[in-house]
Order: sequence, then C-alpha cells, then structure tokens
Amino acid sequence: VQLQASGGGLVQAGGSLRLSCLASGRTFSNYAMDWFRQAPGKEREFVASVDWSGVNTYSADSVKGRFTASRDNAKNTVYLQMNSLKPEDTAVYYCAASRKFSSWLSDMESWGQGTQVTVSS
Repeated sequence: VQLQASGGGLVQAGGSLRLSCLASGRTFSNYAMDWFRQAPGKEREFVASVDWSGVNTYSADSVKGRFTASRDNAKNTVYLQMNSLKPEDTAVYYCAASRKFSSWLSDMESWGQGTQVTVSS
C-alpha cells in the first residue's frame, strides 16, 4: 500500500492540527494504521494507532488525551487529530500501515513520506 501524508505546518503552542494520510494500491481496510514521529537527533517513535475498523485506538503516553488517530475507510484515509500542541511535539510525522494492530516500528510494512509539524512557544 502506498501512503501520502499531509497537513503539517507551523502552529503556536496550545493550538491544533489535523494530519491526513491517503492510502492507495491495496485494500485499505486490511491494514491497521499508525502514526510515528521523529524529531531531529532522535529515534522515530510511536504516536498513535487505529485498527482496521477504526473502533480501537491507542496512543503513546506522551500524547494521550491530546492526540487521536481515526480513519475513514470509504476515503482510504487515516487522520491524526492533534490538540494542545507543545513545542516538544515538533517533529516529522509519518503514517505507516501494518496488517498487525501494533505500535512496533518493525511491524510496519509501508511508510508515508512524512510531514513536518513545528510548534512554536
């Protein structure tokens, strides 16, 4: 499955952004979808995941209560709603697809190109 992320940008602390990731090429509903992020000089880390149906989601402790993953299978799109943004959320955000409902980077089968999110203080 091919993935294309969009929606990043510059936002002030406390603001909100919604990222989107459009999938193509395979049956989208066969894949659980994840969001990861990578800040300069740091390893890529898990952010949030949504299962094949969109019913089950979970988020990393660092973003719990602020970020939520969701999906629209009719539109082949997964979203990451980010609220109450902090400067430490600044990173390149990647969407990823896996046939497992997992937060492990090694379980991801396809990656989007990344979209930059910058949060100013």
